[in-house]
Amino acid sequence: FIKQFDKNSSFIGDDGALVDNIVYSNDAFFEDVHFKKNWFSLKQIARKAMLVNISDAIAMNAVPKYALLTVAIPKEYTKKDIKELSQGFLEVAEEYGIEIIGGDTISNIKLDISVTIISKTNDAKLRGGIKKDDLICYTGDLGTCKKDLEKLLAGKKISKKSKFYEPKLKADFFYEVSKYVNAAMDISDGLFFELERMSKQSKVGFKFFDDISPEIACSGEEYELLFSFSPKNINKIEEIAKKHDVILNIFAKANKGKFRCDCKNHHF
Repeated sequence: FIKQFDKNSSFIGDDGALVDNIVYSNDAFFEDVHFKKNWFSLKQIARKAMLVNISDAIAMNAVPKYALLTVAIPKEYTKKDIKELSQGFLEVAEEYGIEIIGGDTISNIKLDISVTIISKTNDAKLRGGIKKDDLICYTGDLGTCKKDLEKLLAGKKISKKSKFYEPKLKADFFYEVSKYVNAAMDISDGLFFELERMSKQSKVGFKFFDDISPEIACSGEEYELLFSFSPKNINKIEEIAKKHDVILNIFAKANKGKFRCDCKNHHF
């Protein structure tokens, strides 16, 4: 749907819209599209709804300042349920220094949440900044969220520490390393999905150093950072990663060409 507006707006195409050093990002978190209610507590749902949006801001090297919340709540929810939801939103807002400045609540059949985060940046990182011969890197481990989603769909339990429940954002690391980064985004739909988006925006292809399995390439809901940088800065970036105890995976180099993703959509 958003693609229909691409030709008419220069702001569409990144994790958020950059307007005069302000980043506006918005994500929906809908019951039976992004989660099933029996998988999460209400507090976990609210926390994840906030965190996946904050992830966009971090990936653009923007510091979140304000949030607008729209929550569609089933009629059968009690005051206790609503308090638990509110607690999740407020906890994350406090952790990241965000002020919730408004929004809307409506009655609905299912629990649907839309979060808008307003962030500030002096050096935004976009998807279109990859330069030829840049190294391409992602943080952390990929693949566990796809496995955990498959377990949940099969009626099995997953670890309470799973990233599918709560993304592990790396704000401090990225804000420090950003001065050496040419392009970035977060991994929400899967590594190869995001690489196709970066390929399109930067007009580059990728030479992979090793084969990447579908379990890693196609795992969504990871919210790790994907970014490019000049080879001359590799030592500085590795030092900062070590300082923040962040795993770096340098897996490709940018070259001429295009990249197309053949993963299936990870949503259920």
